[in-house]
Amino acid sequence: MSAKQYDSLTDFQLTALAQQALSRYPAALQGELSLLCRSENATFLLKAAGKRYALRLHRGNYHQKADIVSELLWLDALRETGIVVPEAVADNEGEKVLTLLLPEGGARHVVLFHWIEGEMPTTDVDPKAFQQLGNITARLHQHSKSWQKPAGFQRIIWDHHTMTSAQSHWGRWQDAPALDPADHGVVEEAIDRVGQQLDAFGKGADRYGLIHADLRLTNLLLHKGETRVIDFDDCGLGWYLHDLAAAISFVEHHPRAGEWVENWIRGYEQVAHISDKEMAMVPTLLIQRRIQLTAWVGSHAETEMAQSLGPQWAAHSVRLCRRYLETEQLPVGA
Repeated sequence: MSAKQYDSLTDFQLTALAQQALSRYPAALQGELSLLCRSENATFLLKAAGKRYALRLHRGNYHQKADIVSELLWLDALRETGIVVPEAVADNEGEKVLTLLLPEGGARHVVLFHWIEGEMPTTDVDPKAFQQLGNITARLHQHSKSWQKPAGFQRIIWDHHTMTSAQSHWGRWQDAPALDPADHGVVEEAIDRVGQQLDAFGKGADRYGLIHADLRLTNLLLHKGETRVIDFDDCGLGWYLHDLAAAISFVEHHPRAGEWVENWIRGYEQVAHISDKEMAMVPTLLIQRRIQLTAWVGSHAETEMAQSLGPQWAAHSVRLCRRYLETEQLPVGA
């Protein structure tokens, strides 16, 4: 495996670190911590003085502190435009990104966010939820294209090499559970074609820039008619329409996935136009994301998310690669 991908600390150890971080915040924030989930990071719910907060404990070997500071700078800028996004809370020293040194070496970064109210839509909802997702994504992209990034701004790079190669950020796709080695050639052929397509497409400022990179329904909250976006942990530089591919992460093989893509595009175009050249790249970006997720599943096999996908998920990935190579259809659906 190319990199350490999953935090090997136990829930008890992570909770102890979260408690250590919490002690550095004002007295009004001292309260009850409970572990919500473990995926890329560990997320805790904090209940203090009748309010709720989300404490994000980063795993090691992923983001530098400067990356996380840059994420918070973008969130601050987005909030000024009226888009509801997470807001970090400063500790007693005015720091918003805390660093905890581990006894055995290494460090963990921590950010405490104000809680954002809202209901998370699921794939069982009306497909129009994807219109809302496309609409808010277009607003994020408009801001990204016009925003002057501060000096020292740095975020993770999402391109074909960092997403699908043996040195990708999320590990090797070959390590995905239940992926038949006999099918590796199909995936490799799809990766080669994707690379050729994206090389020709290029990284012009109209098509490549700062994106959320994981804007799916699980990172969308609906509250009293307002659409809210959370979890900017993977935001970085990538193709803008990668956010469309990310919108159906892990469920590209769902029978209604094509309908979801159509609704996302419809919602996006209520705010901003997708050029013909970008539209032509949608199949390529969709299959690239699925292969990227195949790597993630392999390197995060211990997570609840990976284990929930079932034994046929890898076979579906191969089937969608074949569809991409052999037809003009979108590589989604049953």
